[in-house]
Amino acid sequence: MEWKSYGRRRVYDSPYVEVWLDDVDIPGVGRIDHHVVTMPRASTTSVVTDDQGRFLLLYRHRFITGRWGWEVPAGWAEPGEDPAVAIAREVEEETGWRPGQVVPLVEYDALAGISTMRFRCFHVTGCKYVGEPTDRSEASRVEWLTEREVVKLLAAGDVPDGPSLAALSYYLGPHRLLGGAVSDVR
Repeated sequence: MEWKSYGRRRVYDSPYVEVWLDDVDIPGVGRIDHHVVTMPRASTTSVVTDDQGRFLLLYRHRFITGRWGWEVPAGWAEPGEDPAVAIAREVEEETGWRPGQVVPLVEYDALAGISTMRFRCFHVTGCKYVGEPTDRSEASRVEWLTEREVVKLLAAGDVPDGPSLAALSYYLGPHRLLGGAVSDVR
C-alpha cells in the first residue's frame, strides 16, 4: 500500500535538521499529519581497516543518549562536496589518520519511517598517521582494534551507535560473504 501526499509544511529548521508535517492519506487509516525529519547535508560513515585486519574506531560519549561506546569515523558532507571526499576529511579530522583509498561499501536509509536520512558508507584503507586528531571534540580515544575485539564489542552492545553498528555488521557479514564486492549503491 502506498501513502498519498497532499503537501507539507515546515515546523522547524536549522543548519543541522529540518522537521516537516506532511499531510498524508494512509490506506485504511485516513488523512493524518505525519512528522518527517530531513537532514540538509549528506551523512557519511566509514569502515577503516589496515593491512593487519584491524579496525580504526573512536570511543566517545553521546550526551543525547547518555552512553559511551565505540563508533566508526563519520560525518556530514558539505553542500556540493563529494561524499567520498567528505569521509576522507572526517576520518583524518577525527582520528589523525589520512586515508589512502576510499571505496563505496553500502548505502542505507537510517530511519525510513520518519526521515530522509541516508547514510553512505565507505571502506577506507591505506591510512597514514599524520598526527593527533584536529577535531578533539570527537572522541576520548582512537584505537586500532582486532576483528575479534570488534566482534566482541558488537556482541556485547558496546557499539550502540546505529550507523556504526550497520557499517561494521555489513562489512563483517555481506561484504565478506560476497568476497569484498561493493553493494549495488544507488
